Amino acid sequence: MAWTHRLAGKAARIVWRITRPRTIGVRAILLDRDGRIALVRHTYMEHWYLPGGGVNKGESIDAALFRELAEEVGVTDARIERVLGVYHSRREGKDDHIVIFVVQGGPDASAEFRRADLAEIEEAAWFAPDALPAPLSPATARRIAEYRQGATGTGPW
Repeated sequence: MAWTHRLAGKAARIVWRITRPRTIGVRAILLDRDGRIALVRHTYMEHWYLPGGGVNKGESIDAALFRELAEEVGVTDARIERVLGVYHSRREGKDDHIVIFVVQGGPDASAEFRRADLAEIEEAAWFAPDALPAPLSPATARRIAEYRQGATGTGPW
């Protein structure tokens, strides 16, 4: 794992515990034409996660989602199908709201899918919903289960 990302993450968590910022994040249940789900493993965390990240100041939520998909996995022709849910997290000292979208990759999503940000993304791959990798983050597992059940979620992350 990239030690610089780990160090920056630790410093950020200290600042967050002091300042208690309110943040907004986005993540995608990104699907290819075969119904496989895109997952990423970061260089600074152990688990597999849905692609996504923070919404920058002045940026719309959908623009942040499309930016993150391009930055993390190189997908630039995705289409939002629906909002899966909006969740709240108080982890890491933040007051974080995370919007999860169900997103269909374009016709070439499988071909263009790759780990685009080599410093942040250790690995990126498509997985069948019934063959997910380990270790999967607990929140990611909950969001995928909600998607598979056809549920709309809210509440704690």
